Amino acid sequence: MRILVAPDKFAGTLTAVEAAEAIASGWRRRAPGDELDLAPMADGGPGFVGVLHAALGGDLLAVTVRGPHGVPTPATVLLVPDGTAYVEAAQACGLHLSAGGRAEEATTYGVGELLLAAVEAGAERVVVGLGGSGTNDGGAGLLAALGATADRPLDAGAAGLAGITRVEVPRYPLPVVAATDVDNPLTGLFGATKVYGPQKGVPEDRLPVLDGWLEELAVATDRRLSLEKGAGAAGGLGFALLLLGATRAPGIGMVADAVRLPERCREADLVITGEGAFDFSSRSGKVPYGVAEIAAEAVRPCIALAGQVLVGAREMRALGIESAYSLVELVGEERAFGDPAGALADLAERVARTWSRQ
Repeated sequence: MRILVAPDKFAGTLTAVEAAEAIASGWRRRAPGDELDLAPMADGGPGFVGVLHAALGGDLLAVTVRGPHGVPTPATVLLVPDGTAYVEAAQACGLHLSAGGRAEEATTYGVGELLLAAVEAGAERVVVGLGGSGTNDGGAGLLAALGATADRPLDAGAAGLAGITRVEVPRYPLPVVAATDVDNPLTGLFGATKVYGPQKGVPEDRLPVLDGWLEELAVATDRRLSLEKGAGAAGGLGFALLLLGATRAPGIGMVADAVRLPERCREADLVITGEGAFDFSSRSGKVPYGVAEIAAEAVRPCIALAGQVLVGAREMRALGIESAYSLVELVGEERAFGDPAGALADLAERVARTWSRQ
């Protein structure tokens, strides 16, 4: 059999590359004669630049930017031969950099510094991968790094926006693409704060306050753009990029094209995807759903290996997944987190007993 292995990262434990290698290792133990094709994936969040570098080549430029709470943070700009620079917002303002939450003070200033580094590197356009942020400042910090001025501090996180009435949005010299599958607006019931604030540590009683600050930012800049799909991506970073004139493109689709996923699906007999937690939110632009869609177009079965499986059979099939297998159910939570690569390899070996023809 020809097996295409196309997982996302397992957040907090394995990169997409490590997850693909672990799945392949376990599968080979059970079915050494199967042909395995590894295609690590990303959706615009953590791992976006690494996956694209593996697929497209190019130069990784090391830079140091301001982290969400002011700590100097290493990041990279990927410059590929066609002149496109790829940057990953999570490297500058990711949830993993926000110690203890503090989302109200977290800034996206470092993402703006990444955009400046792309200009300095001679890029002709820049693609910003959005996802996994620990910020909720509507991209105000990004605008500050690019030279924006306002009557309130733009680099002090969402809290700095209280009472803002005026913002002079700077001009950015390059075409910008916001790579995200999130289609939330900036504010409101389905906005950045209400939907994603809790996972960043924002208490329930503070959600309306932060949402109100973002509404003030929208009124001071462009209320219409704040309603656009994707404006709420990455705590409102999508909104700031739209203010700069950015276009929006699906992150998973961009990566799928870069790694030639449709073609590789057609050449496979079975497609394996995966992520840390497989739940119904996976439909919101996450890797498993995107991979399953492409597998379906190629008329190939797709299964998922995940840290946890939190959907039933009906919901699973609605996401295009034939079967999903849980790491925690097989080995327990302690080993799943203590030895994620070994545990994932064991799960893949067991799954191969069912799906391989050997």
